[in-house]
Amino acid sequence: MTYEGYECLRIRVEDGVAFVTIDHPPINLFDMALIQEMDRVGRALADDPDVRVVVLDSANPDFFIAHADVALIQRLPRGATAKPTELGIFHVMVERFRTMPKATIAKIEGRTRGGGSELVLSFDMRFAAAWPCGTGAARGRARHHPGRQRQRSACRGSWDGAARSRSILGCDDFDADTGRSATGWVNCALPPALARPASSSSLARRIASFPAEAIALAKALGRRVPSSRPSAGLVSKRAHYFNQALATTAAERRMRWFLESGGQTPEVECDLAAMIETYEE
Repeated sequence: MTYEGYECLRIRVEDGVAFVTIDHPPINLFDMALIQEMDRVGRALADDPDVRVVVLDSANPDFFIAHADVALIQRLPRGATAKPTELGIFHVMVERFRTMPKATIAKIEGRTRGGGSELVLSFDMRFAAAWPCGTGAARGRARHHPGRQRQRSACRGSWDGAARSRSILGCDDFDADTGRSATGWVNCALPPALARPASSSSLARRIASFPAEAIALAKALGRRVPSSRPSAGLVSKRAHYFNQALATTAAERRMRWFLESGGQTPEVECDLAAMIETYEE
């Protein structure tokens, strides 16, 4: 299978490993272009018999995925009161990476917030080299997340209730070490020089050397661990709450201020917490 015609992604397949690099300057914003290409490549990878392992990384050392495009969020329909009956394109795309019969590894260098966090939490393993940060409320589950279960002997940690609440309510950024030790958001926090070969080379190629059927069965077994994944109903419920929050006047005012104040530019996004603290009603 060939992987051509992508503008936001670079893809190559070697020895059963698909290396997918996000290259969507300046900050790898999760806009419609990137969402559509992640959806497209996810479909292709899931159906590619030559791929057994998927490694996702970024061409930008400062940003893995900044977050969802606020301008796109502003254009979403308002006033929806009924809970969604089916998942939207973003959630379908994320679920595909979680359920595809391939081992999936996120090699995270740079800031990873909001929708970027949701995406990498659907991967089997996460190796952080810099600044993993964001929410991932639906997928930041309890101690039995399959990615952590598979790596328990090497890297301990859990996305406990307190850490999850702090991230969701406080919108905290946290570094790679905190992501490993305090929240369990990542499997291992490594220096960039070590994170790269650990996730995208030796480990990925080792897994890819195993039979495809064994990889698929091992991944399916991990998904059967209690509390290891959100149900479709839970994801829909979270989406419903998100839609309700968007419909408020306060949310619209803050999103407008965010963009007018330089949001979604590298300068602001590198220290987003400081910029948010300047907001005044």
